[in-house]
Amino acid sequence: MSSPRVRIRPRNKAMTVAVTDAATPVGDIIVRALLARSVAGAAIGSVVGLGTERGRADGVHWRLVAVDSPDFATSLRGVDALIHMAASTDLAADLKMTPRIRHDRATRQVQAVVTSAQAAGVAHLVVVTSAMTYGASPGNAVPLAEDAPLAAVPDEGMVGDLLAVEQVLRAASETHPDMAITVVRPAALVGPGIDTVITRHFEAPRLLTVKGGNPAWQFCHVEDLASALVATVELGLGPAVTVGSEGWMTQEEVEVVSRMLPVELSESMALGIGQRLHRVGILPFPVSDLAYALYPWVVSSTTLREAGWQPAYDNVMCLGVLVDSIKGHYAMAARRLDRRDAVLGAASAAVALLGTAAIMRRRRRKGAGS
Repeated sequence: MSSPRVRIRPRNKAMTVAVTDAATPVGDIIVRALLARSVAGAAIGSVVGLGTERGRADGVHWRLVAVDSPDFATSLRGVDALIHMAASTDLAADLKMTPRIRHDRATRQVQAVVTSAQAAGVAHLVVVTSAMTYGASPGNAVPLAEDAPLAAVPDEGMVGDLLAVEQVLRAASETHPDMAITVVRPAALVGPGIDTVITRHFEAPRLLTVKGGNPAWQFCHVEDLASALVATVELGLGPAVTVGSEGWMTQEEVEVVSRMLPVELSESMALGIGQRLHRVGILPFPVSDLAYALYPWVVSSTTLREAGWQPAYDNVMCLGVLVDSIKGHYAMAARRLDRRDAVLGAASAAVALLGTAAIMRRRRRKGAGS
């Protein structure tokens, strides 16, 4: 079933579009995509880059300000549309914060963005979260409709942070009906500067699978996200927009393209081991995050496709980009290892996982024989 679509009427004049954290790798790609559309007669006019430092893109009007600064609303004067990236793509920085600090930071920033945008008279607020908010489940439709319920687990992980962000946005849409709010939910992001739980899944020595599982892998190149954001602003799309490459890949196709071998466990064993690793601090995120590597969470991109948007990257190309971007990196349970420990870690991660599984099997056999 197609999701409802709301078109937010663009203004007659060329719009001024601002981007938060515009100097980051993802922000840089977004502002460059906006600049490419900023030509005579286009819907997009000037591009404003917001953040604590200047980026490298020429043609951007830089306004140096922190999102949660009292001066943020002032920096939005004259802005018609504001793009805010709520989804983190810097896992290394996230791991330096406690879950509570990270959660508070995400919600505080989006609250500041909403309040400041309303005060400055911004007509359209676009916030990027993630398709992970739909949750990953063996019972998910493939693909999920844009109006599917957000069924992710609201725990202490980053998906829980994004659910809280979306809750703030839902409340804001009721409180500020004069400001259009669009949530953009991309599939698993890949590209320059992208470091997430999903990309680190491919830094492990083996790909974890569960018996009887039927994962469906879908990716979104950050350049396709940027072009989708341009279309969302130009055409006034909303209230929910999903974005991803066409279709999806099976587990077998992922293994062939990535040239990685799988390790298969039962669902109960995989989640049990994950819970133990999380409890002792090895796995940095809740075991519920493992579901995104085991079960489907494919999205349709219906609103964008009906508006004429098409991705430039397919899933195979995206996976190739991901594999190239992680060369030289090795991770165990999403924790990246130092170079001097890479060889040892790549071997020991698999041994530890399989060893734990073997111990649990022996314990079950002993229990059955007693």
